[in-house]
Amino acid sequence: MSKELLDCIEYNYPQKTEEATHSVIWMHGLGANANDFVPVPPYFRLPENLNIRFVFPNAPAIPVTINNGYVMPAWYDILTMDIGGKREDEAGIRKSIEDINTLIEREIERGIPAENIFLIGFSQGSAMALSTGLRYPKKLGGIVGLSGYLPILEKTADERAPVNQDTPILMVHGSLDQVVQVSRGEQSRDHLKELGYEVEWHDYPMQHEICAEEIRDINDFLSAHAK
Repeated sequence: MSKELLDCIEYNYPQKTEEATHSVIWMHGLGANANDFVPVPPYFRLPENLNIRFVFPNAPAIPVTINNGYVMPAWYDILTMDIGGKREDEAGIRKSIEDINTLIEREIERGIPAENIFLIGFSQGSAMALSTGLRYPKKLGGIVGLSGYLPILEKTADERAPVNQDTPILMVHGSLDQVVQVSRGEQSRDHLKELGYEVEWHDYPMQHEICAEEIRDINDFLSAHAK
């Protein structure tokens, strides 16, 4: 593999010496970093036959327009406060799709079949999990979007990979979210359903954050679909 890899933190679940059977690539949100969700996997109670390598990549540091050009970790630029609206940094989104594709390919090279690889993301990371997973040319295990939305939504129908048409998708959102409005998540969910995808949806009375019930739902999703 010649393309440079994003810097990542890895966590093995459970803490065993056996080789991983599955991989989860988990993208953080705007302004955060790879450490953000490392504390979550220890709360999972997954089937004993699973040995999962959690891969938490760091987004590149770039100027972010809505933050007055301040340089921070971001998967792509945010151009307006209408997050998920018509004005999007399509070039930045596509670059990050390629970066995440490279991480998927590395996991395959490390012996994990594509169908045992899951993408999870929060907020901007959710946008990347959805946009990358739907376009990836090999069958994946599943896609999880936390408090996010599907970017470059109108192009999904033409660019999606048929092999992932029936890949399980979980979307969850806080009904009180003031950063990424729950309506954006619902719009993305409805668009995917119109394209024939089966989307499991949950919302919770919370803001732009995660909660214990959400962690249980992610746990149940991985338990059901990681074979």
